[in-house]
Order: sequence, then C-alpha cells, then structure tokens
Amino acid sequence: GQIVTLIGPNGAGKSTLVRIVLGLRRPSAGRVELLSGARLGYMPQRLVLDPTLPLTVQRFVTLGTPAPRARVQALLAEVGAAQVLDSPVQAISGGELQRVLLARALLREPDLLVLDEPTNDLDVETLQALEAAIEDFAGCAIIISHDRFFLDRLCTHILAFEGDAHVEWFEGNFEAYEADKVRRLGPDALEPKRVKYKRF
Repeated sequence: GQIVTLIGPNGAGKSTLVRIVLGLRRPSAGRVELLSGARLGYMPQRLVLDPTLPLTVQRFVTLGTPAPRARVQALLAEVGAAQVLDSPVQAISGGELQRVLLARALLREPDLLVLDEPTNDLDVETLQALEAAIEDFAGCAIIISHDRFFLDRLCTHILAFEGDAHVEWFEGNFEAYEADKVRRLGPDALEPKRVKYKRF
C-alpha cells in the first residue's frame, strides 16, 4: 500500500534508478533484488511506437500477455478509456494514451506499479481517473513526478534527490517533506539549484 515518490531536478537520476529496478538497465555497482515471483507494471514517461505497425489499443495493451478482450475492455473502462478499445494507438489523444498505458501496466496484475511522470499532458478528467486508479491499487507504487498537488494527495513516502549525490528518504507527503527540508537545510533550501554530479 505504500506510494513512494521520486523527486528531484531533471538529470538527477530518478528515471535511471527506475530503469535499474525494472531490469531495463544494469547498475554500475551493487545489485537489485526482487522477491521471487514479484510482478512489475510499468508506465513509461514517453512511448515511441513504430508508425508502420498498425496496432489497435486492444492488441497494444495485451502485447506479451494473453488476456481476453472482456478483461481489457473492463480495465479500459476503469481508467475511462473504454471508447478507444478498437482504435489505432497512433490515432488516440495524449490523455487517452496515458490511460491506455496505465491499463496496460495494470493488466499484468502487478505487485509493484512503476509510473514515470504519469501526470504529463493530462486533462483534469484523466488526472482524476489516474488518481482513483492509484488509490484503488492494492500493491505498492513508485512514482516519478514534479506535480506537487498530485504528490500531496497520494504519496506516503518520498525519495528526494537533493543534489551533490545526496538522496533523502522521508515518510509523508510532499508538503511535509518541504517543511522538513527547510528545518534541515534552512529557509533557502526550497530555491532551485543547478545539479552537481559526483562519482558514487
């Protein structure tokens, strides 16, 4: 039931950490251990589709996972996108695509749901559908987001990339994290600073 949010400036390593957890990238040192049989659902920040592949939403959602049409239709209805079931993926709107990506991640019935910037380019209705789906999700979630209102409403823990290769673990939502950051680092701690890199 935990919703862990990764926050920090662009280029700090949030998406890289997520790709390592998902096994899409190898760590330069150390290792990632997942419980045996753990199922992961992933909603990427960007989706690049081959325009020469005429995929319908139904086919796209079930790629690599045999699932009956009724199951896909029910999942799309849950996230407010039932009307695009037979549409070509390339023909749907950005908001509809976000809903389809969420349905695709949920189809695998994951224990851990990983969402990379899920609120980008969403209209209010889609954002509400996304929040409801995350609140109803029985497993844990890792979310990368810059949307402070979304984080205030949903996250239970924060992993904050604060610069100079320091990562802070915090229990609570974004508002509570900011108050703690000011307490730890002083009143100018909330001012954006240029990312500095150093070797781990």
